[in-house]
Amino acid sequence: MKRRTVLSLEQALSLPSATLRFAQLGWRVIRIEATGDGRGLPGDPNRYIGTQVADEDRRSYFVAPNVGKEAIALNLKDQQGQALLRRLITALDVDVFCCNTVPVRYTQLGIDYDTLSAAKPDLIWAGISAMGPAYPEAPGYDPVIQAMCGYMEVTGDAKGPPTLMGLPVIDLKAGDEVYANVLLALLERAETGKGRRIDVSMLQAAASWLITVLPLIDFGCGDEEITRAGNEHRKFIPTNVYPARDGFVYMAIGSDVQWRRLTASPRFASLESEARATNAGRHKDRVALHRDMAALTMNHPVDDILADLRAATIPATRIFDLRQVRELPQLKERLTWTAMPDGRAIGMQPMAVDLPQAPRTMTFPPKYAADTRRVLADAGISDHEINGLMTGGVVA
Repeated sequence: MKRRTVLSLEQALSLPSATLRFAQLGWRVIRIEATGDGRGLPGDPNRYIGTQVADEDRRSYFVAPNVGKEAIALNLKDQQGQALLRRLITALDVDVFCCNTVPVRYTQLGIDYDTLSAAKPDLIWAGISAMGPAYPEAPGYDPVIQAMCGYMEVTGDAKGPPTLMGLPVIDLKAGDEVYANVLLALLERAETGKGRRIDVSMLQAAASWLITVLPLIDFGCGDEEITRAGNEHRKFIPTNVYPARDGFVYMAIGSDVQWRRLTASPRFASLESEARATNAGRHKDRVALHRDMAALTMNHPVDDILADLRAATIPATRIFDLRQVRELPQLKERLTWTAMPDGRAIGMQPMAVDLPQAPRTMTFPPKYAADTRRVLADAGISDHEINGLMTGGVVA
């Protein structure tokens, strides 16, 4: 079977997270970065973010999304660079071209779908932008989109300010949409022989996740159902984080049957009342119920509370920090790995889904432009021509 090849003009996180998933499938992923202009650090700005873990251009924030890839530097502001890109696409039989620059630059850089598909008609083209090509100058920045599409409004304490989520979920959502739609396009290409253009709007992709709140507007629901609720579930009561003697417990009561099982336990029997027998009743009494639950749980160790909840088959857990998460038996054997240049093993996030024959260990991210000469040679370009391109600033 032919190994798929992806050329990706990528930076930051949204697109690198998508192409990481292709690398995890064993595909060849070649990341394109700009040639330096002498006015700043060259290439992807994320290379220089975080703790220095390997060297100056492979810092902590850059590593995990970029393992298993190759890196070239190409001057797409130059007509020769644009011609070279088209040459690479055909010579390397590239399946997918991706980019996450602002759409206003597509034509300027010669990376627009019409130009590249003219060179290779079955090319699948995927672009991530803030709001799609209809808003070509809008920059895509995860926290700004979180604020714009309501994520901050529904995150945090009801009495506190709108709050950012703890992970860059919009970047990651946009990356997952590229991954899913590229796979769909490959299926379609197998039937039709034709490529396709895919435009992922970060705003639209994020808004597609507003499934539990946005439709409530037309239902005439109250504001309390579509705004911040802290750790509390807006519908199922009691579902919340509660203090224990030695930590915190999260429990989720999703039905009246579960409530009856909970209050059948001697430790929780005092919470029972006729008014609280139904979720509707518990919702009316939720402030007092949450107060009573917290007053009860704070007197007992986490393990004792969880033992009762397990016996009642109530979904519950202690709150884990990230060091504890990576030691969970459900995840520990599913971590992915890379090795530092000095040989030290680095554990990373697991794949989203276990796939047969998918590599668990990925090569460490390449230094800026580390693979330019080799990739060009793979495309049949001679050493003499490569030297000329280097000298002319077309590649680095």
